[in-house]
Amino acid sequence: MQDFRLPDLGEGLPEAELVQWLVAEGDTVNLNQNIAEVETAKAVVELPSPYAGTVQKLHHAAGDTIDVGDVIVTFALEGEAVDAAPAVPAAAAEPEEEEKATPNLVGYGAAPRKNARPQRRARAARAGSPVSADTAVLEAAPHDAIVEQPMERPVERPRSTPPVRKFARDLGVDLALVEPTGENGLITRGDVEAYAGRTGMADAQAQAAASAPSVTTTDERVTRRPIRGVRKATAEAMVRSAFSAPHVTTFQTIDVTATMELVASLKGDRSLEGHRIGVMAVAAKAVCLALGRNPSLNAKWDEQAGEIVEHHYVNLGVAAATERGLIVPVIPDADAMTLVELADAIGELAATARSGKTPPAAMTGGTFSITNFGVFGVEAGTPILNPGEAGILGLGTVAKRPWEHEGQIALRDVMTLSLSFDHRLVDGAEGSRFLVDVAGVLEQPGRAMLLR
Repeated sequence: MQDFRLPDLGEGLPEAELVQWLVAEGDTVNLNQNIAEVETAKAVVELPSPYAGTVQKLHHAAGDTIDVGDVIVTFALEGEAVDAAPAVPAAAAEPEEEEKATPNLVGYGAAPRKNARPQRRARAARAGSPVSADTAVLEAAPHDAIVEQPMERPVERPRSTPPVRKFARDLGVDLALVEPTGENGLITRGDVEAYAGRTGMADAQAQAAASAPSVTTTDERVTRRPIRGVRKATAEAMVRSAFSAPHVTTFQTIDVTATMELVASLKGDRSLEGHRIGVMAVAAKAVCLALGRNPSLNAKWDEQAGEIVEHHYVNLGVAAATERGLIVPVIPDADAMTLVELADAIGELAATARSGKTPPAAMTGGTFSITNFGVFGVEAGTPILNPGEAGILGLGTVAKRPWEHEGQIALRDVMTLSLSFDHRLVDGAEGSRFLVDVAGVLEQPGRAMLLR
């Protein structure tokens, strides 16, 4: 048997939530086959198997929060028996059999241990400890056979998931007394509630909800959900940013009719078929150009080193609203991209974020961010800085308004830009110049030809 422990999925994150299993006990899996989806504080990632063999046991259920290093699945490697106790002769097999070479995927699992501890039963046999025939039978038999034995209480630990076990502990329920109704003799939350109700434990569900906020609970008036995953990480980052960097936000409302006309003309260009170039892409290009002229907005405050670090490249973070919360994937070296390349990168980034597949590494290393709350019909806002960045630009909705144009009042496409910046790094004058440069490109996209 070989245990697979939850690896560090990046950024030193200490835990992950199991979203769903992609395999079941008894399934045969190949090396690198995806076996589960887990959600870290950054994103949902698929977990590949570092071994080829049979799934012997799944140690957790969907919804469980698992610490890095905890065993999540046990495999019977190819060539090993499944659900069978090893023989216990006087001369037990040498540990080298247990340490046979197994495939190991970089970043997942652990390399075979040279001094791996032998199986418990084999160790007992080598030590001369007595092993009764009844014990050997129970260890070799599948669980269903055990629960069918004519005993008042099960011999082995009742089968349930970690949340159900905690739920039972909070209620003071002995799981050994609970009749299981789940698949393969699994004790469910409902089984525990039913037992608590029969034994007169009042308001069992409310007691558990109050003491174990690890599950979602709903009544007629409120729904309670645990704070975890992407939502928890976003909240912590925003609070850290808000209380560590002195935020200043400045606004500018501009006429973007020329940009909207440019976008419309590009949509009708057959040579650009398959490329979706919108206002967001034009704004991203304007930001990259403006950062080249205003480097203080493309810097970070290194408190530990006592330095201001100016970046000579633009890793552009693009805020994306997902079902799991706000994330900010990064487009590396965005300043080196053409308008078409930026549009493609933004489209791919958004699609990946909506599917929940953005890897943690794709959300690090940003130097400046952009967020488009205009898609929700919002005119302006005060965006909070991504930690470690000097600025973030918010795009408001584009709306038709009466506007002064060439000395007359005309109906024009108008939007408001909202720039938040770290006042330790950026003076008001520098922030204003940056915003004017961005606005200039959006008002007259042809000006981009003049900037470098």
